[in-house]
Amino acid sequence: MTEAAESLKQDPREIGQQLRPGLWQTINQRYPSSMITKADYVPLARLMKPLNEARLTLVSSCGVHMKSDRPMDVCHPFGEFTFRRVPSGAKHSDLIIHQLKYPHDDADLDINVIFPIERLQELAAEGMIGGLTRNFFSFIGYNMDPERFEQTVAADIACAVCEDEQADVALLVPA
Repeated sequence: MTEAAESLKQDPREIGQQLRPGLWQTINQRYPSSMITKADYVPLARLMKPLNEARLTLVSSCGVHMKSDRPMDVCHPFGEFTFRRVPSGAKHSDLIIHQLKYPHDDADLDINVIFPIERLQELAAEGMIGGLTRNFFSFIGYNMDPERFEQTVAADIACAVCEDEQADVALLVPA
């Protein structure tokens, strides 16, 4: 069994403890410019079917996309307000990282460090998850207009995940 498969056997009570009361306050203390104002406890959504029957999608703020896609705008002072669909069957050699806000030398060597596409492919092949959506999603997390981001990128990704891809579960991977 792969390391990724082992991690899925984690006790759900431990997973639920990851989103704890005071989380946003802690984030705001560590990152004062984050502008997160949510103070309520955020419970995890309940999965409506066993994971080995669920279709999973991946959403990441790492700025990964297909080499054949239009590059992301990494120089705009207010950030990039688009996202890219990444075919879930893509290989590392098909992908590129467009990101200036964090060092990605390790991810250039192994994309799974920030976009665990090949690990998810393995989990699907092993039957640990029911399957993968046709596409995954990636965007650049840096932006200076969180309200605009929420109303455009976040809303569009949420719509694509639910309506286009009909995902049962989404793995959110911050970069």
